[in-house]
Amino acid sequence: MNSAATSTTGLRLLVVDDEPDLRTLYELTLVREGYDVESAGSVEEGWALLCERGPGGYQLVITDMRLPDGSGMDLLQRIQAAGRHEKAIVITAYGSPENAVEALKSGAYDYLTKPVDLRQFRAVVASALGRAPALAAAPASPGASEPARGPMAGHPALERLIGSSGAIQQVRSLIERVARSMAPVLVAGESGTGKELVARAIHEVSTRGAQPFVAVNCGAIPEHLLEAEFFGYRKGAFTGANEDREGFFQAAQGGTLFLDEIGDLPMAMQSKLLRVIQERAVRPVGAVAETPVNVRIVSATHKDLGAEVLASRFRQDLYYRLNVIRIHVPPLRERMTDLPALCAHVLQRIARDAGVMPVPTLDAQALQHLARYGFPGNVRELENLLHRALALAGTQVIARADLSLPEDMADDAEPAVNALVEVASPPPAGTSAPELPADLEAYLDGIEREILERALERHRYNRTAAGASLGLSLRQMRYRMARLGVGVSEGEAD
Repeated sequence: MNSAATSTTGLRLLVVDDEPDLRTLYELTLVREGYDVESAGSVEEGWALLCERGPGGYQLVITDMRLPDGSGMDLLQRIQAAGRHEKAIVITAYGSPENAVEALKSGAYDYLTKPVDLRQFRAVVASALGRAPALAAAPASPGASEPARGPMAGHPALERLIGSSGAIQQVRSLIERVARSMAPVLVAGESGTGKELVARAIHEVSTRGAQPFVAVNCGAIPEHLLEAEFFGYRKGAFTGANEDREGFFQAAQGGTLFLDEIGDLPMAMQSKLLRVIQERAVRPVGAVAETPVNVRIVSATHKDLGAEVLASRFRQDLYYRLNVIRIHVPPLRERMTDLPALCAHVLQRIARDAGVMPVPTLDAQALQHLARYGFPGNVRELENLLHRALALAGTQVIARADLSLPEDMADDAEPAVNALVEVASPPPAGTSAPELPADLEAYLDGIEREILERALERHRYNRTAAGASLGLSLRQMRYRMARLGVGVSEGEAD
């Protein structure tokens, strides 16, 4: 065990590695960055130093996975069992992704693979300490840093998750726990439950909150543009590439990249995404060299990715990389006790945006009527219903009659389908048959067009949700819309 020079940052780090040469290399690299570094060669030596310094004695622990008397995981487990809050970075052997995933699940902030790239090493340490998330960080000047702040109860990002039910409290608790690490998070849940809201909360509560948050809908990008959009391109890489352009990964440098509807990503792009996550570097289209990136990945899907893996529509290795920590966002029907608070919050926001004062309220009968509805479109559908109710209500109080739930329109819910049945069914005995269409293809196209338009209207022109309600993928939905001339006006997105 030894101690390095006096810190110029006020931050003390512990390095645990049984190879003296590597230990010295890590020490020298960190000392140049202004840290106070102490080192140990085994689990027991590392734990003895931690106990000697006491809680808060170190801001970061950097440990090798394989040690003479155990593993880095043993040290992580002791830290957690003692209720200590030191962040940890684990160094694993190259080609051992299962160890890295295990370390992240056990609470490590991040991991590095051997041979360690010192530039990446400095960047990950700086990110863990909340100093300089960008990879190209220069050596810090004295007094230029501040310790990483931890997630806080009552954070504005958590307060945006409205409700007090056990289900939503569990989501908030998970966000607080995962925000302090670099572990990839998979946010799962039905369409309209607020998965992006959860992803933004993870970002804002973390030490990356001041850095970019880039949200990408994986199903909304044409397949031939995916690589250029994700990784960027160089001037002259293809026809129309008149200048260098950054991709989503470069735009999210130091922050969080949110990959929405990750299940819609084509298989070819899945393999390229997997390489970027493993190597922490991207190669823009037309470039020769890779560019390091420091990005946390949060992904979301309404699909069952486990079932997609079994059906060979999603790569198993990418699934394991993305699903290190999973947060399930409950559907609205499973948290109906939150309905009054959600309604009040949504009405307040709608009224503020529309300049309506005072804020309208729901009467008891209207609230009871909403509580009996299943909300297949979840919170997004609730917002749509309240938008319509606010427009129809003639007074400050929204009554039962102002609500237009889909079940209230059952009599005319599917006029196009009824018309099709009427034409296709044989007439009752003694009656004349309805006139057959002169152009069957055009007639069926008209029916399909009307159904698509109704589905889009019901889901506020979200093509992903509208397609899912009809059993169609986003690509199938886009194809049918283009073929039938069904348009989505500018500003209406998936």
